[in-house]
Amino acid sequence: MATDRINGSLYTKIENGIAFVEFGHPASNSFVSELLERLAKEFHTLSENKEVSVIVLKSEGDRAFCAGASFDELVAIQDLEQGKAFFSGFANVINAMRVCTKPIVGRVQGKAVGGGVGLAASCDYVYATEAASIKLSEISIGIAPLVIAPAVERKIGKSGLAELSLNPTEWKNAYWAKEKGLFSKVFDSIAEMDKELDFHIQRLATYNPEALAEMKRVLWEGTDHWEHLLLERAEASGRLALSPNTKKALEKFKKN
Repeated sequence: MATDRINGSLYTKIENGIAFVEFGHPASNSFVSELLERLAKEFHTLSENKEVSVIVLKSEGDRAFCAGASFDELVAIQDLEQGKAFFSGFANVINAMRVCTKPIVGRVQGKAVGGGVGLAASCDYVYATEAASIKLSEISIGIAPLVIAPAVERKIGKSGLAELSLNPTEWKNAYWAKEKGLFSKVFDSIAEMDKELDFHIQRLATYNPEALAEMKRVLWEGTDHWEHLLLERAEASGRLALSPNTKKALEKFKKN
C-alpha cells in the first residue's frame, strides 16, 4: 500500500546480504528534500555495512517509479540559496550512489520523470517493465536537467541526453531506454521482472564482496569531480528556477 505521508517514506530491509531500499510518496513517488536527504544518508550507511553485499532500490506501488523532485517545493523557491539547496537534493543522492561500495540494482516498475530518470541512471544494473517509460520534462517548465545530466549521459551518451532533454514532452518507451543502455533488462510484467530480479540478486550476493566493490569502483572511474560538479549544477539550476521565464512557465503549468 502506498504511503500517504507528505514527507514520503523510506524503508530498508536486509536479508541474506541484500539491502532492499524502498521509497514512496503520495505524489507518484516524487521526492521532497527531506526524503532525498534520508536516501543519501541511507546509501552512505549501507556502503559501510559489512553485512550487505548488494543493494536493491525500489519504489512503492505498481504504477510510477518516480516523478522526480517535488513540484510544490520547486514553485516555493524564493532565492538562490533555496534554489541551490533544492537541486542539491538529487546531487547528493547521485553522489552517494556513485561512491557507495556496493552494487546498486534498480527495480523500475513504471514511469520515471526528471530526477527519477537520474535515479535509474545512477544504478549499476536496472530491471524494468514495459510500463517504464521515461521523460525529461524540465525544459518545458523553464529549467533544465543539469544535475542529473552527467548520470544520464554516462548511460545513454550525449545524443541520447539531447534526444530526451530537447523533446521534453515526449515519452520514450522502456525498449528505447534498454537500447540506449539505461535499462539492463525489460519484462512484460512486474511478476516476471521480480522473478528474474530475485534470482539475480540472490546469486550476486554470494560473490566475493571485495570483487564486487572493486568492480563498482571501476564502473564509476572518472567521476570523482562529480562531488563538486553536481553542486555547481545545482546552483545553476537554482538560478534558472528564479528566472521570470520559469516563474511564468510554472504558473501556466499550475493552471493546467
